Amino acid sequence: MVFEECPPLRPFSSRKGRRTAPGWWWSATTGGLVHYGSGAMRLHLMLLDRDPRVQGLASRPLELRWRVPGAVRTHAPQLMLRLADGQGVLADCTAGRELSQRQRSLAAAVGEVCVAVRWRYWVLGPVDPVYRRNVTWLAGFRHPRYRGSERLAAALRESFAGRTPLGEGVRRTGDPMVVLPALFHALWAGRLSADLGAPMHERMPVWAPAA
Repeated sequence: MVFEECPPLRPFSSRKGRRTAPGWWWSATTGGLVHYGSGAMRLHLMLLDRDPRVQGLASRPLELRWRVPGAVRTHAPQLMLRLADGQGVLADCTAGRELSQRQRSLAAAVGEVCVAVRWRYWVLGPVDPVYRRNVTWLAGFRHPRYRGSERLAAALRESFAGRTPLGEGVRRTGDPMVVLPALFHALWAGRLSADLGAPMHERMPVWAPAA
């Protein structure tokens, strides 16, 4: 079995004082559940689930072991990704803007292991709050059931062939109650584009990316 299809070596445990309890994220990329242990990890699972480079996602499927003078160190990275080019990536998530000395030492050691096997190692930190809120909203429409019919998808591409205000394009397409979920799903999936670094509103430009 490939690493990105392996279950977690062990579940994440609850800790007193944490704002986010461990849970499961339904991944649009894999069609399955991915375990997370913190708010930072859940956030980055969401962002990676939308990243077109990512084709596989797994939570803590492997543990690394390496020797240091007088001891053996171990670390189970929080995430393992498989990119579209076939490369593996190990990742850990942090809510802090700066790494502690221990985190820097660990990152350096894991990075060396990854270089040896021609993988990558990412330390995923804080995210712009506006972008986070926008993607969090779109994630609520990530399931394929929100895509709508092929006819609706084609109508959305036509309505937003050029940069068009969101509200105007929706009204041009049809009933907002039907169109909006499909629009948000298309924005999540990258079939439509918008500047998600700015607050979402009905006048924000939306467009269909070039084929």
